[in-house]
Order: sequence, then C-alpha cells, then structure tokens
Amino acid sequence: MHYYFKVLQNYATFTGRARRQEYWMFVLINTIISFVCGMICGMLGYPELANLYSLLVLLPAIGVAVRRMHDVSKSGWYILIPIYNLILTIQEGDHGDNEYGADPKSETI
Repeated sequence: MHYYFKVLQNYATFTGRARRQEYWMFVLINTIISFVCGMICGMLGYPELANLYSLLVLLPAIGVAVRRMHDVSKSGWYILIPIYNLILTIQEGDHGDNEYGADPKSETI
C-alpha cells in the first residue's frame, strides 16, 4: 500500500523516475480496488461511482507511467505505443542517474 499512496501523493508529477516495483504495485492495488469498487457499486445500483473512482486515479496513473518511462530513459510519450510500453514497463530501469533524474533504487523507502 506504501507505493499506492506514494503515487497518489505525487498525482501530478510527471518529472523524475519510478521504479518497477512502484509502478506494478500501483497497477495491482488499483486493479483490485477498481474491481471491488465496481462489484460493490454495481450491486448497489450505482455503477457511476466506480467510474468516478477510475476518473480520480487517471492522472496519478498517467503520472506514474510517465515516470516509469523516464526510468528506462524514454520519453513519457512512449506510454501511447501499445505493446512497446508494456515491454518498457517490464524492463529494469537504468542504473545510476539519467537525464530524467536520480536512480529511484538509491532512495530509501
């Protein structure tokens, strides 16, 4: 949950780098919350609430994806390329500093 809240705190930060663990933990927790929220809101008859949650986390999700692209020395625009962006999110990030910032693995949690 630490990484999920870290991404939400940096909701509009499109600079810097995000390591693989931060990105994939956010994706996992966001998927679980979206599924549970969708189920509960669907049973209550208010599916619009699930859509509202998805809309609220859209900007943080884009932000962490852009920072993930920066970690592999690519522009944030690479998130628009369907299969290639998946390959880039799986790759290990650059060791040491790159043009987008310091190595996030060297930072303490």
